Amino acid sequence: MRQDDGVTDRDAVPFDLAAMRKHYRTEGLSETDLAASPVEQFAHWFKQAATEGGLFEPNAMIVSTADADGRPSSRTVLLKHFDEQGFVFYTNYDSRKGRELDANPHVSLLFPWHPMARQVIVTGTARRTGRDETAAYFRTRPHGSQLGAWASGQSSVIAGRAELDAAYAELAARYPEGKQVPVPPHWGGFRVVPRAVEFWQGRENRLHDRLRYTARPDGGWRVERLAP
Repeated sequence: MRQDDGVTDRDAVPFDLAAMRKHYRTEGLSETDLAASPVEQFAHWFKQAATEGGLFEPNAMIVSTADADGRPSSRTVLLKHFDEQGFVFYTNYDSRKGRELDANPHVSLLFPWHPMARQVIVTGTARRTGRDETAAYFRTRPHGSQLGAWASGQSSVIAGRAELDAAYAELAARYPEGKQVPVPPHWGGFRVVPRAVEFWQGRENRLHDRLRYTARPDGGWRVERLAP
């Protein structure tokens, strides 16, 4: 039997999606639990996510950008540094996200820590890191990842996997293990300066705790509770 959209019953998802749900924890997040700044609070939660959360990559975050016309796109990127100045990740500046951030620096970061029934949502503006900071991080990357930054014209259309593998093999021959790989001029970091940071804690009956820090003109932070 074939359904109207061309998907057969045999191919249909064998789950009742409407009935799929988890019951979240009873303990929550109160205003008195929060640190003075969102970065301090993030550091506290991140330590728990990295040591107790059972997460594969606790520093994985969904980076959402929009082009000059407001059309959004999202992808998963790894957070590589954070402090009171912002949240830093690295990418090819010619990639879709790099081009979009150059045209429209407004960005959202989402840390989906599902096993802990937690999320952190950062909204702010992105600016490029300095070349010295970029170079210092690039030197910490494994040799293969350094070559990969050169081999991939990220987000560009390629003929096939063989093209990518050939580019990598040529670079591996030119820069064997132990030889310094130059930092690609088209590759570097973005620092996201937060304007708001929301900490989301799942609770029973979908009555989740949502506490949001919003930057004040004097450099401090206002904390607000949002309805779930």
